[in-house]
Amino acid sequence: MINNFLLIIFIYLSLEYYEIWWQKSDSMMGMLIRMFKYYKKSPLIFFIMHPTYYYIIFLLLAMNEKNALLAMLFIKTVDIVTKVLLLQQVFEKRQLSHEMSLMLLAPLPPLLPYISMVVYPPFIYMAYYT
Repeated sequence: MINNFLLIIFIYLSLEYYEIWWQKSDSMMGMLIRMFKYYKKSPLIFFIMHPTYYYIIFLLLAMNEKNALLAMLFIKTVDIVTKVLLLQQVFEKRQLSHEMSLMLLAPLPPLLPYISMVVYPPFIYMAYYT
């Protein structure tokens, strides 16, 4: 039982690291630029580049819809929708307020992208052991 849980966590962390790797940048604008390269090729490619989203859906089906996983799926959905809206606002509509421009150009702390590797595994733990 513990081996299954460790395997689930290992797979999740590997997929999360992949997402961090392809999005990582020094600022939010840098992240958006990296994401837009895939988004302009095809929005489908952009969505495929988020494998943790699909893994959470798989876990939801495999574990019979646990509330912790539903919360995680909701957060991930809001995250992807926010990214798409920001990409459209910045690169297609080109309408940004001065404050938003400053926020997107502000440097990010180096460990910030890795926060998801700490925040989400407890959700999986709660879903697995309840």
